[in-house]
Amino acid sequence: MTRSDWDAIFEAKELLGLGDRATLGEIKRSYRSKCKENHPDIVGNDRAKGDLMRRLTRAYDVLMNYYNQFRIPLVPLDGEALEPEDWWMDRFGQDPLWGKK
Repeated sequence: MTRSDWDAIFEAKELLGLGDRATLGEIKRSYRSKCKENHPDIVGNDRAKGDLMRRLTRAYDVLMNYYNQFRIPLVPLDGEALEPEDWWMDRFGQDPLWGKK
């Protein structure tokens, strides 16, 4: 990712009022909420609101493109913390005293 890509993502995040981490659902809810407030059918011929709608749509597109190109791990990463029960079984599960019978 280039610096300009990150700048566009940061601008989109700010415009949609998102935190540093957001789920897909949070992005969609924020976009839809802001569109309902600023849609031309609701606000009429307000040029500023029309420009804001275009910026909102562009911000949403930027975040969706990033989301669609983001590679997610489908296996546990090295050094990733285990849940407490999994950690216990990983270390002591084979022990005849503590392990499964």
